[in-house]
Amino acid sequence: MPFISVSDGLIKKSITAVENKFITKYLPELDPKAVKVYLYSLYVFQSGTAYTLDDIASVLNVSADELKNYYEYLEEFELVQITSLTPFEVKILEAENVSGTPKKIKPEKYSDFTKTVQSILTGRMISANEFMEYFYLLEEYGFEQDALIMIINYCVSLHGDNIRLQYIKKVAKSFADDGAVTAKKVEERLSAYTSSTPALLEIFRAAGIKKQPDVDDDKLYKKWTESLGFDDKAICVAAKLFKAKATDKIDLALEELFKNKAFDVKEIENYCANKNSVYAVTVDIAKNLGVYVQNCAPYVETYVSKWCNRGFSFICLKNVSSYLFRQSKNSFEDMDLFLQKLYDGGIIDDKSVNAHIEKRVTEDKLLREILDKCGLKRKIVPWDRENLAKWRSWGFGDEMLFEAARLAADKSNPMAYVNGILSGWKAEDIFTIDKISKGVPSYTAKQNSVDERAVRGEVERHYYDLRHAAEERAEAALSRATSDKIYGEIRKELNALSIELAFAEIRDKHKAAEISERMIELEDESEKRLSELCIDKDEFVPHYSCEICNDTGYDKNGAPCICLKNFLKTLKY
Repeated sequence: MPFISVSDGLIKKSITAVENKFITKYLPELDPKAVKVYLYSLYVFQSGTAYTLDDIASVLNVSADELKNYYEYLEEFELVQITSLTPFEVKILEAENVSGTPKKIKPEKYSDFTKTVQSILTGRMISANEFMEYFYLLEEYGFEQDALIMIINYCVSLHGDNIRLQYIKKVAKSFADDGAVTAKKVEERLSAYTSSTPALLEIFRAAGIKKQPDVDDDKLYKKWTESLGFDDKAICVAAKLFKAKATDKIDLALEELFKNKAFDVKEIENYCANKNSVYAVTVDIAKNLGVYVQNCAPYVETYVSKWCNRGFSFICLKNVSSYLFRQSKNSFEDMDLFLQKLYDGGIIDDKSVNAHIEKRVTEDKLLREILDKCGLKRKIVPWDRENLAKWRSWGFGDEMLFEAARLAADKSNPMAYVNGILSGWKAEDIFTIDKISKGVPSYTAKQNSVDERAVRGEVERHYYDLRHAAEERAEAALSRATSDKIYGEIRKELNALSIELAFAEIRDKHKAAEISERMIELEDESEKRLSELCIDKDEFVPHYSCEICNDTGYDKNGAPCICLKNFLKTLKY
C-alpha cells in the first residue's frame, strides 16, 4: 500500500491547484506563515471569492500590515508581484525556477552591474522590478555579469533604448540554452552571428523585411543552410517567389521546398512555376479516378508532388488515372502502387509509360478471350497476368494459348489445367498447331502425364490464392488505418521526418537526435490511435495460413510441407 493515499470522497471534492515546483522547491524554505498566505491566496483566486486584504488578514489571524509584509516577503522569492499599493493588489506568479534553493537576491552586490546597464539604456530609467529580472538571470542561469552586459548591449544596438525587457530575457535565455553564459562564450556566439549578418541582410532585402537580423534569425539561417541544405541565392529566390515577408514565412517556404526536393534556384523556380499546375492536374486525376476531392492540398503533398518529383509528366499522370479507372483501380492509393511499380522498373517517360499501358491493354484483351474459351466469366486477376508472362517466356503464341484454353474448358480448374497443357507441350517441343495435328505425341495422348502437370498448375494457383489473400488482408488493414485522418497525419509526419533524419545524420547530429526523439513520440501516438481504432499493428503484416511454409508449399529446406501433402489428397484427377 502506498505511503499516502486518499479517500474516494476526497477525489470528488473541489481542489485548489498548486504548482509542484512550489511544493518541491519553495515549501521547505519559506516561512510557515508565508506558505499559509500563498496557499490561501491561491484558493481565493481559484474559487473566485471576492475577498479584500482585510478579509484574508482576518481569516489568517494577522493584521493587514503583517499581511502586506508577507506579500513583500513572497515578492522577494518572485512568487507574487505587488502591482498596486493603493488599492493594494497582488498578482500570483508561476514558480519559475525548476531546481535549487530559492534565493533572496541582494541588489547591493550588483551595484556596478546596475550602473553599467543604466549607462547602456540611457533613454529611460530602469525600474527596480526590471533590475530584479536581470539579477534573476545572473543568479539562476549562472551568467557572468560581463556576459549579460554584452547581451543587453547587443539587444540595444539592434532595437535602441526602447527595447523591451521581455525581449532581452528571451535573448539571454536563448544564449543560456546554448551554454553561452560566460563573456567568452557570448563573444564567440555574437561573432558567429556577425559573420552571418551580411547573408541575412541580403535575404531580408530580397524578402522586403525591414527589421535588423537578430540571434533568432541567425538560428533559422543555420537551419536553412546546414540542416536543409539551401545556399544563400536559393533562399533569396524562395523568399521572393513565395512572397515571404517574415523569417517564419521563409522557414515554411523552405520546409515545403525541402519536402518536394527543390534545392537549386532552377528547381525552386520550376516548382513555383508549376505549383498551380500541380493543383490543377490533381483535380483532373481525381475526376478521372472518380474520386471526390474537397481539398487538393493533402493529395498534392502525399501523392502528386511525389509522382512529379519522380519524373512523371502531367499528361502521363492523367493517362494513367484514366487507364486505372477502366481497370476498377479508382483511388489515389491504387494509382500510387501502380506508379511505384513503373518507377521500380524504370518506366517513367511518356513514351515508355504509354507503351506499358498499351501492352497491358493488349494483354488484358487476350486474357479476356482465353478466359472466355475456358468458360470463365470472372475478372482478370494478377495471377492471370503472371501466367501469361510465363507462357510467353515458354515461347507460346496466341494460337497455342487459345487451343490450350479450348482443351481445358470442361475441367474443374481450367486455368490450372492450361498451365499443365502448356507445360506438357513445352516438354515435348510442341509450339505450333500443325505439330499437334500431324500426330506428334501430344498432350491429349498422354493423359496421365497431363494430369500430373495439371495438378502442378492447380497447386500453384492454390498457393498463389492463399498468399494473395493474406497480403490483401494486410494491405486492407493498412489502408483502413491510413484512411483515418489522425493516424494518416501521424504516418505522413513520420515519413517526412525519416527523410529529414537522413540529411540530419550527415549534417547535424544534434538535430538528428531531436528528430529521432520526435519519431519515437509519434510512434507512441500512432500505437495509441490504432488502439482507439481497434486495429492491431500486427494486421499490417501478412498472416499466412501455414506458418511452416508461408503458403509456398515447401518448408525452409525445400521439402514438401505437410499442408501441401494434405492439399494433394483433396485433388481429383
